[in-house]
Amino acid sequence: MNQQSPTSLQKGIWIASYPKSGHTWVRVFIHNLLREIRGKKNDSQDINRLSRHTVWEIDAAPYEQLLGKPVVECTAEEIARTRPQVQQLLSEARSRPFFIKTHLGVARIRGFPTINLEMTLAAVYIVRNPLDVAISYAHHGNREVDHVIEQMADPALQIFGPDEHFYEFVGSWSGHVAGWLSISRRPVHLVRYEDMLRAPVRIFGGLARFLRLNPTPEQLQRAIDKSSFAELSRQEQQNSFAEKPPGAEKFFRVGKADQWRDVLTREQVRRVVEAHAPMMQRTGYLIPDCGGDVRPASRSTSAAQGTLAMTRRNAPSVAVDG
Repeated sequence: MNQQSPTSLQKGIWIASYPKSGHTWVRVFIHNLLREIRGKKNDSQDINRLSRHTVWEIDAAPYEQLLGKPVVECTAEEIARTRPQVQQLLSEARSRPFFIKTHLGVARIRGFPTINLEMTLAAVYIVRNPLDVAISYAHHGNREVDHVIEQMADPALQIFGPDEHFYEFVGSWSGHVAGWLSISRRPVHLVRYEDMLRAPVRIFGGLARFLRLNPTPEQLQRAIDKSSFAELSRQEQQNSFAEKPPGAEKFFRVGKADQWRDVLTREQVRRVVEAHAPMMQRTGYLIPDCGGDVRPASRSTSAAQGTLAMTRRNAPSVAVDG
């Protein structure tokens, strides 16, 4: 990590994740925590007003300003070239640190970086078991799970906004995680979706400390409660949610871990694990195993390990020189 003092341009704090990994949950928590610290104890953060503290760098207006034409007329190369400039403009327009939501993978597209580190202060990266991501992402886009599993293994995957012209480079699930965790010049705080469910006080408290916020235990707990799945679902049912895609029945659908055990077929599990085993191991979703085939272990074994336990099958013996 770069130990030098931040420059005047370094104000952007990325809230990043692969799609359907808990990104909105973290944003809502941060908004609720800021409200608590500022003395607004009564109401929960309105989920349709998250742009108050979090910007989205794919808004078309700054691209059109820099390129001098509607975004629907821009080429993919023009978008890639202009993206770092747009991110710099977002930072230049602000006098203090601010949050940016993104699903961008960390890469160079057509020779241009997707993430401008010169305006970046830090990043919060949320990761979720890809077996559950596949289910949630399929519901989100009203698509077949098999199709989503294939997309999640595509290193060149792009997703598009409502006008079908403005794209975000996402890449594969493994590549996305690897890219954000490879950043060495800025602090990156890793949060696992499953840990937010299992130990919210510890995980959200750690996030607050990373962001240099100092809530009281009562403020932290209230912010967690106001960001619960039940509250988010209630708001969506009552007022809808502006970020819900047209084809999705709900945005806040289940909010649980390990859905894959009851939903995915054995073949679907095999395809996901085969595509992402090394990164699943690194992020705690597979038991460490130096090579060999893997398959899901029993529910009891998984619960005891606290991860998606996998057992070896026909694993080769490996001699390691000391």
